[in-house]
Amino acid sequence: MLLIIVAIVISLVAWSLHLMQQAIEQREFSLMLAGTLVAFSAAAMMAVYFLTSSCLAYFSDPTHTFTSPSSSETVIWVFPSEVGTDLLVE
Repeated sequence: MLLIIVAIVISLVAWSLHLMQQAIEQREFSLMLAGTLVAFSAAAMMAVYFLTSSCLAYFSDPTHTFTSPSSSETVIWVFPSEVGTDLLVE
């Protein structure tokens, strides 16, 4: 998967450089802007890949467990509308 993404990013960077070269030759600002946007999209693609891979690695870690109360602990949810004056603990 990484090789496919790297190949796509390399092709985006090559396309960006081609657009910028054409922009310099033709003195066209819109081509320079397009080349810059393509280069930013290549960088964003790599950033999203690394963020996603680290997030997936964190959640797929077998030592990572979600904590829950032990059997000796009791969790009681009390909402303000359910609490009467006679149920308040001092």
